[in-house]
Amino acid sequence: MDRTANLLGATALAVTDMALTNATKAAGVSASGAAALVVLAASPGLSVTELGRRVGLSQSAAARMVDSLEGEGLAERKQGVGRWVSVTPTVTGARTARTLLDARGTPLTEIIGVLDERDQEALAELLAKLLARLHSEVGNAQLMCRLCDRGACVHEGAVCPVGQAERDEQAHRDEQGARPGS
Repeated sequence: MDRTANLLGATALAVTDMALTNATKAAGVSASGAAALVVLAASPGLSVTELGRRVGLSQSAAARMVDSLEGEGLAERKQGVGRWVSVTPTVTGARTARTLLDARGTPLTEIIGVLDERDQEALAELLAKLLARLHSEVGNAQLMCRLCDRGACVHEGAVCPVGQAERDEQAHRDEQGARPGS
């Protein structure tokens, strides 16, 4: 068990380093900036505060990051109703998000390329179990998936294991709340 956990740790760190290096280099932004572009491409129009929550930044750090993305022409703030200000990617920002996801995915595809199809399917099942377990610790699918290629995750009708874990936890909370005497 200790060996397996250690191998997982070493693999996770090496894969993270490769994926983040490629993504940030392709986008020319920080890791949080890269995550923000991916999040905004999937969910344009978030507030600065919500964007920060989804990428793991405080409101003030998120505001500075959005300032940086605006300065690079990758995102823009838009005034909404009242004091509401939304953040959207520019055309260049959306294109950059796709470029960085491709750059992130290339080394990951190469890494699993050493496995045959059966092993890749088995690995996908194991990773889905691990991600569902991790969601119970993190409790925030948006944060966990901030640099995910969401289209790849649900390709050919597959279900995102993190999204499913979040839905299952919400259903459990709803069920607990609906029980008499709860």
